[in-house]
Amino acid sequence: MTSSLLSYPEPCADIAPQRIASSIDTEDQWRSLRAHHAQSHRQQGNVLVSRWTRNITTPFEVVNHGNESDHCIGLSLKCVSLTFHHAGRRLMQGRVTAGAVQVTAPAVPVSAVFESPADVLHLFASQQVLAECYEDLFQRPHAGDIVLGDPKLIRDPALDRLGQALVVSRTDDAALDKVFTESVGLAIVSRIVARQFTASNTRNREGAALPQWRMNRVIEYIDAHLSEAIGLADIAASAGFTRMHFAAQFRRATGLRPHEYLLRRRIEHAQHLLLNSKHNVFDVALSCGFRSQAHFTTVFKRFVGETPYCWRMKANGAQ
Repeated sequence: MTSSLLSYPEPCADIAPQRIASSIDTEDQWRSLRAHHAQSHRQQGNVLVSRWTRNITTPFEVVNHGNESDHCIGLSLKCVSLTFHHAGRRLMQGRVTAGAVQVTAPAVPVSAVFESPADVLHLFASQQVLAECYEDLFQRPHAGDIVLGDPKLIRDPALDRLGQALVVSRTDDAALDKVFTESVGLAIVSRIVARQFTASNTRNREGAALPQWRMNRVIEYIDAHLSEAIGLADIAASAGFTRMHFAAQFRRATGLRPHEYLLRRRIEHAQHLLLNSKHNVFDVALSCGFRSQAHFTTVFKRFVGETPYCWRMKANGAQ
């Protein structure tokens, strides 16, 4: 890593204030549990959920030497550009789509260089939680410790929806919020355990996913043409495929339909323009490929939870 990169320990000036319910912790350091929360969740056999948010755009290096006893499940809430190392080996370099999940087993060191803003959920699952999920799924105890040892990115629409449900849920009832967070956290862990122990059958039934080098071409094409009317045939052609073969492979690689991914990228670009330019909402809509402000507002609210105007006012007020 170059010396020009920021890295921990440094003041966490880019960590945004917690904007969601108190049962989701705000991380002071990437993938690091607060001591009292860690002890409490292990004693109770719960999944601890925390959130790490980075808003600045300069490259930023983070390191974690490995959690002593818990698996760490990272779920990206937005598209992010990064280089990720797992156990000393580069696992990922480039853009990671929203909803992508990565699982790190206990005592495995990881590091990352984030080159764009990031918003990540981390779920910490103890051996007790994994064993309970396994027994609930398969109606028998697992012999020995459960190790989720495959670090490759998981793209699963169900996991994406569960993660989004965690961050959009808000309630003034602390007890109810705690129950909801624990329930959804367990659902995420349970699905990952199910994928681990049924993976061989699943791989035999599924076709190939879009290779990473073709995926990179698609991402570059979409980002370069966000203001234009892009069709499925255009995106497929950028990867060297026909529409028929492309859509299925893209969905296996990302967990998203091409159109859904395109909308996500347009909304993320719109957020950047709303935050960093003085364009009005209509001009932002046109710059992001929407043909009317009404359609833009509808899609923006579906993804972000607020209208573009309200989001901009709150974001500017938080700066």
